[in-house]
Amino acid sequence: MSQMISFSKMHGLGNDFMVIDATARAFDLTVPEIRRLADRHTGVGFDQLLVVEPPQGDRALFRYRIFNADGGEVEQCGNGARCFAVFVREQGLTDADRIPVETAGGLITLRVRADGQVSVDMGVPDFRPEALPFIADEAVTNPAGGGAWRLPLAGDNIDFDTVSMGNPHAVILCDDLERADVAGIGAALGADGHFPKGVNAGFMQIIDRGHIRLRVFERGAGETRACGTGACAAVAVGIRRQLLDNRVRVDLRGGTLDIDWPGESQEGEGQPLIMTGPACSVYRGQIDREQIRQCESQSERTDN
Repeated sequence: MSQMISFSKMHGLGNDFMVIDATARAFDLTVPEIRRLADRHTGVGFDQLLVVEPPQGDRALFRYRIFNADGGEVEQCGNGARCFAVFVREQGLTDADRIPVETAGGLITLRVRADGQVSVDMGVPDFRPEALPFIADEAVTNPAGGGAWRLPLAGDNIDFDTVSMGNPHAVILCDDLERADVAGIGAALGADGHFPKGVNAGFMQIIDRGHIRLRVFERGAGETRACGTGACAAVAVGIRRQLLDNRVRVDLRGGTLDIDWPGESQEGEGQPLIMTGPACSVYRGQIDREQIRQCESQSERTDN
């Protein structure tokens, strides 16, 4: 018996998503099905699949789950969070302007502004290596102190800072963003054993104290046109290093985000970081789950 899956196609600065309402029916798509849906030739095509579920606790209105194009579930996605806020309001699931949601990386709060932009309280940046996790063993050096690390990789020494925004990030400073080996270094870092759960690699070029350019290689998705948590991670690193002011414009290939972070207090207490940017619905559709399985079966026969 066929099962129709209703969905919305959305994007945040070109970082695109398939969004499913699972508040009334349990989400049970398999990893192969997610991969098939993510295929831009034979499926819907997306960087991440976003799922809306009922909350598990009493502090949130919804549970927010994220699956990369390879079918792996991840902790957080900032661009997806903004789309999530627009989706639940468009679908009539809430009319709230302030929307607390549960994620695998912790509780976050989404705020839909009068101008249609969405601000997201992304929580407190966590610079502890174990938060990613990142294993700082004898092969890793710490030449600049603080959170800066050096790792021999592919015949070169790669310098980066680590930070968790609910998901793991390595931030690399570069002078020329267009010449950066985003795919090569990003894939190598993500596969390196010092990051047991993989890592998102951000390449940051500082224009001035209130403006950066950024490219991000996301684990399970490759380089995307925008990455919200990557923008937050880069700004947090820049502010902590005293290279950036507390409000920063982040230019990504898909557009611009504004990041506000007061930094760490003198007592070392964490302060939440706020990300603001757009979210856009593209279209709504339905897809037959049985057709997904049939396409998968046909593909396997062709490959064999």
